Amino acid sequence: MQLEVRVASAGELRSLQGWLRSDPEARRAATVDVRGNAPRPGEMGATLDVLQLVTENGWSAASFALALVAWRRTRPRPPRVEIRRGDTVVVLTDGSDEEIERVVRALEADRDEDGGQ
Repeated sequence: MQLEVRVASAGELRSLQGWLRSDPEARRAATVDVRGNAPRPGEMGATLDVLQLVTENGWSAASFALALVAWRRTRPRPPRVEIRRGDTVVVLTDGSDEEIERVVRALEADRDEDGGQ
């Protein structure tokens, strides 16, 4: 399964990447990389755009959502997090229990549709 995660800035994106890479379950069940766009005219270097997670069979949407919430709580201003899986897009804004459940349901439903891949 492949997920794309977007946050407000390149710094936050790198912070989230480091957080997920240090999380034992995420490290075991997913590959976490930052993807960027080619620079626009007048810019130097690539623009960091999205965090890409490629997950394996042992991946847990609930553990992923909880890791995102834990990371957001470490930020001075918890950023909005957009998670995309195919045509499914869910947004984490406040980290409430209801929001976490919505994210997990959306990701698990999408996973079930393609046979857990």
